[in-house]
Amino acid sequence: MSIKTYVLGLLALLLFMPVLSARATCRDTVVLVHGNTGSPADFQNTYNLLRQQGWSDAQIVAPAWGNALCAACNDHNGSEETPVMNAISSAIASSCSGHIDVIGHSMGVTLAMREIDKLGVASKVDVFIGIAGAVHGLWSCGMYPFNVATATCGYYGLSVSSPFLQSIAGHRFGVHMYSMKSWSDEINCYTSCLVYGVHTSTIPGEDYSFDYPYGHYQLLWLTAADQVSLLQ
Repeated sequence: MSIKTYVLGLLALLLFMPVLSARATCRDTVVLVHGNTGSPADFQNTYNLLRQQGWSDAQIVAPAWGNALCAACNDHNGSEETPVMNAISSAIASSCSGHIDVIGHSMGVTLAMREIDKLGVASKVDVFIGIAGAVHGLWSCGMYPFNVATATCGYYGLSVSSPFLQSIAGHRFGVHMYSMKSWSDEINCYTSCLVYGVHTSTIPGEDYSFDYPYGHYQLLWLTAADQVSLLQ
């Protein structure tokens, strides 16, 4: 092999390396949806670990939604929807893979479900993780249409058998779906964890449901490593 041929080959390899590198770091954009009166900062542990594992800041989207000062005012309709719907749409459009992963906590689980369903993009979501969601409703909210004085428990809220929950029941929200739940969840299990015989945080059709001995917020904060492992 001549020196000229060797040099040209080496240059070609060096020019090609950035392309290989870009492909190697292509990851699904991750959308993190906080719960009622929460904030994107609730996902700080998850965010930190994603960054450590190679996600860029641009590959992590965490919309802020709802009235942070009035838990009873928030539901799954109208102004609460817009930030989450926009985040999911923009994440899909900007993702280098064309797909996204979605992690929701508490009411952020059911809100993310609604927006994925309304947008018709379940096939674009590789992994959906619901942490401490009230997928089957909250007995503390009563059974629709009884004891639903607040928006959070109303027509578009989390009362058991609410029209909203009925509208998403049994739908898919990703290629793979997982739930993270606790039988010690002080919010979801206030009266009982079970709704019609199943834990309210379970997702119909899910790949697997993980049990933890944590409270409602610890389920989010202390499971970051498990969350990220499901995205690999």
